[in-house]
Formats: sequence, C-alpha cells, structure tokens
Amino acid sequence: MAVTETAGMSPVMAFALVGALGVGSQWLAWKLRLPAIVLMLAAGLIVGPGLGLFDPARDIGPLVAPMISIAVAIILFEGGLTLNFGSLRDAAKGVRRLVLIGAPLGWLLSAAALHWIAGLSWPSSAVFGGIMIVTGPTVIAPLLRQARLKRRPSALLQWEAIVNDPVGALAAVLALEVVLVMQTTETRGEAIWDLGIGIGFATLLGLASGAGLAWAFQRAKVPEYMKVPVLFVVLLVVFAVSDFVLHESGLLAVTIMGLWIANADLPSFTELRRFKEHATILLVSGVFILLAAGTSLATLELLDWRAMLFIVVVVFAVRPATVLIALAFSNVPWKERLLVALTGPRGVVLVAVAGLFGERLVAQGIDDAALIAPLAFALVAATVVLHGFTLTPMARALGVTASETPGILIVGGSAWSVALGEVLEKLDLPVLIADPNHAHLRAARRAGLASYFGDILSEAAEHSLDFVRYQKVIAATDNDAYNTLVCTDLAPDFGRENVFQPAAIRRDTRRHELPASLGGRTLRGKLSHFEANGRIHAGWHFRVTGLSEEFTLDDWLDKNPEALPVAEYDGTAGLRILDHDAQLKAEPGEQMIALYPPEPPDETAPRH
Repeated sequence: MAVTETAGMSPVMAFALVGALGVGSQWLAWKLRLPAIVLMLAAGLIVGPGLGLFDPARDIGPLVAPMISIAVAIILFEGGLTLNFGSLRDAAKGVRRLVLIGAPLGWLLSAAALHWIAGLSWPSSAVFGGIMIVTGPTVIAPLLRQARLKRRPSALLQWEAIVNDPVGALAAVLALEVVLVMQTTETRGEAIWDLGIGIGFATLLGLASGAGLAWAFQRAKVPEYMKVPVLFVVLLVVFAVSDFVLHESGLLAVTIMGLWIANADLPSFTELRRFKEHATILLVSGVFILLAAGTSLATLELLDWRAMLFIVVVVFAVRPATVLIALAFSNVPWKERLLVALTGPRGVVLVAVAGLFGERLVAQGIDDAALIAPLAFALVAATVVLHGFTLTPMARALGVTASETPGILIVGGSAWSVALGEVLEKLDLPVLIADPNHAHLRAARRAGLASYFGDILSEAAEHSLDFVRYQKVIAATDNDAYNTLVCTDLAPDFGRENVFQPAAIRRDTRRHELPASLGGRTLRGKLSHFEANGRIHAGWHFRVTGLSEEFTLDDWLDKNPEALPVAEYDGTAGLRILDHDAQLKAEPGEQMIALYPPEPPDETAPRH
C-alpha cells in the first residue's frame, strides 16, 4: 500500500491510460452490445480506488480540475447544439409536457428525495436535483434501437432526453450560481446583485458569440477548413471570460451559445455536428475515467442504506410520478405513459457535471456535497443496468414494440428494389421503400410494400419516419452520387457495416473512384443499378432457399452455379446482407436469399 501512495506514473502515461480506458471501454461495449457507461465505470474504479494504479490528483496534478471544467463545458455546449427548436415544435404534445411540466417537477421531487432520504443539505440537494433532470440522450438512443419501440413512446423518450440535456444543465448551473454567490457574499442584496450581473453577462455573451459565429459562417467570413477550429477556440474564450466575471457562469454561456448555433440554419452544421459527436465521445470517456479513478474508497464507503433507498425511490417513485403527472389528461395511451414512466436511464453528462459541481460545493465549505459524485455513479450504474435489461421485455409485455425483428430501408423504387422487398416481407422483415419520385413508387404500392414519397435525407423524413424500426439501408437509386450521399449521411446512425449500395457505373476507372470514407459497402456481384434492374427485366427473380443437414450451402452452390447470393437470414441473428467481399457462411437451418436466372423452358410442355 505504501508503494501505491508514493509511486505514480508520468502525466503523459496517465493521459494515454485515460484515453485507452475510455475509448477502449466504448469499443468493447459496442462489440459486446453492453452499455458503455458501465464498462467505463468499472474500468475507472478498478485502476483507481481498486488497484491504486492511477490517481488523477497524484499522476496529473493541478491540471485535473481545469481539464474536467473545460471538458464539461464542451459537453454542455454539445447538449445545446443538439436542441433545434424547429424539431421541438414538430414533436408530440407529450414531449412538451415532459419538458415544461416534467422538468421542474422532477427537479423539485429529486431535491426532496436527496434531502429527506439521502440526507443531503438543501444547497447540495438543489444543485444535484437540477442535474438529475437529464435522462441521458447518449444512453437512451442505443436502448431504443435495441428495444424497437413504436414511434410515439420512442419519440417521447428520445426527445425528452435531448431537450432535457441542456435544460438540466442550465437548472444545475443556476442552482450552483445561487449557492456559490450566497456563500461568498455578506448580504443577500449583494448576492442577488452579483448573481444577476453574472447570469446576465453569461447570457449576453453566449447569445452574442453564437450570433457572431452564425453570421461569420453564413457569410463565408471563415474558410470551411477553419470553422471547427474557430468554433472550438471561441468556445474556450467564452467559457474563460464568463467564468472570470462569475465563477461557473461559463457553463451557462457555452450552453446558450450552442442553442443559438443549433437554430441558426448553418449550411455547414453537419460538419459541426460531426465535431461535437467526436469531441463528446472523447471527452465523455476521459471525464468519466478521471472521475471514477479519482473517487476514493472512503468516499465510496459513504454510500450506505440511505443511498440505496434513495436510488429505489428515484427509479420507482420520483420518475414515475414526474412522468404520470406531466402526461395526465394527454392523448398518450396509458401503456405508453407507463413505459416512459418506468424508463429513465441517467448518463455520463450527469456524472461529469455532478462530479465537477460537487467539488465546487465542497470547496465552499458544504461538506455533504462530497456525496454527490458517488451518488451520481450509483444512480447511473443502477439505471443503465436496470433499463438495459428490462426495457425490451417490458415493452413487449405492454405491447408497444414496433416489430420483433429489425427491418430494411431501401432507397429507390426500382424493379430490383420491389422484387427484393417482396422476398424480405415473406420472411416477416419490415421493409420500407423510399423515393423522391412519386412514379417510382407505383410498383411498390401495387406489391403492398410500405413506401415513403420524399427525400430520405430531409428533415421531413427524419420527423415522420420511424428509423428505429430499420437496421440496414440499401441505397439503390439510378443516381450513383445520391446513393453515395445517402450511405455517407446515414452511416453514423446505422453503422457503416449496415449501409449498402450497388456498384458505380464507372467502377473500373480510377479517376472516378471515391474515397473509402464515402458511400456504403458494395453489394455482392458488383452489379450497377442498371445491370441489376436489367436482370429483373430479363426474367431473373429473387427466391429464398432453406438450408438443412441434407441440403447444405455446398449443395446449394453446386445446384445454382449462376445464382447471385444477396443475403443470408437467420431467425435469431437476423438478416446479413452480403457485400462483394463477404464469405458465404450460411448454416443448416438458415435461409439463402439470391437472385436466380430465368427458369429454362419446359421441353416437355406441348407446343402450339
């Protein structure tokens, strides 16, 4: 133990360890299909208080606090950048109720539970109660995709998390400002004056910086390659200047700046969104590892039976009461209300902000604020594990799932798309064919396939289509560039391994080749759109063939040398679309979906 207290690692090694643990945990969680936050929590606690290998205060030193402050500022800016008021207006009435009624009510009930059950003082309860409004958009999204809920409950949970992310942060920041100002000024009048000046300055600075950046970006005052660096530097300057005027008001300023930019209709907003997604993954991972590793065993030992009772009350009383009261007398069916009421996973934003604010309160002499960080860890771990294992079976029991199996989104209403869609529907796989040309959808509608008339990349499609139902995308229009655009745009949401397109027409000319980072995976056979549809018009057809012990994959290949395999289907694992590099590995009991040549004429049939 003495070695652990004296020996440490260099700051460079410490930074490398934090990055490896954070990003490594997220990758492993994706591989194992587990909540990333649980693995990050476990990794931080193991190398920190568990084994004593890493202590941020010892190995990094005084830079830990400002690093966490800046990281939290960027995370909260990302939360503001997520909220587009146009999208909120288009959301269901229930979402507005959950925000306008549910957020204040949840703050009040959470603070009461913290004070009377967990035993925290009112200042600590007010600050932590505001943070608890956040339900974790980074956590709820994979849970919704896994559970495949119907559109309305999915939208309620998703938009509540997105909107309440900055709302909860603002509530916690305001509560913290009140507590800090009251602690550092002598009279109530001075406290109110300082608070008003600080909040007013932070608000004006956030609005001015957001408006200034939007003006500069819209009028090409900043070159495209410098927009992300300029945004990052302005973010740091706004945070530092506002913090100089009133401590912690910088978090309020950057959140407001993000809100303005999100609603400025910037033409380069997609690139900014990519920046905030990448920055958030890195920073969330780093902050979580630092906070978990910096938690001492003595602090964890403070979690007694009152802390456990507090978590139970929050999950089974505070959250349900908040949602049921907010959605009372609404048009949301009671089964969907119950599902939303019993689903409220907390995420990394809660832990990051709680850890930072808890330290600020302790520094001002509020000793019980040391409980905020371990309570946040315990609440996040409990809710993520609980909802990760119960959301899907609970949704099935209540009958609010969209489908038992994930479906296929096919962009382009060609004869090839319709023929494939008909075969997939026979396997009870949901299929949607989308096309911006109304005439191209006639065959799909005649075949009884679900269709969407419009651009799949438009905001209208985002708001009207239930993308959670679909796991794979095939962009198969007659425009190779548009297919590439669709796959590139949807790849971050669906995963690059789940977006496909036909081969480009000029695939043999190097000057027309696109970078590997653009587009999706080329479908097996390397047929272009026109070649694939030409085969359909020539009499080729899709067919599903079941494999068995008596009729294996090798037997199928011997019997159908000219058939073009397109996908393999396993009732348990789902559909596996084949790209041009995929190896066939269908086992007995699975089914092969392939494009077969025309049947040869029956020579025994009588001729007329």
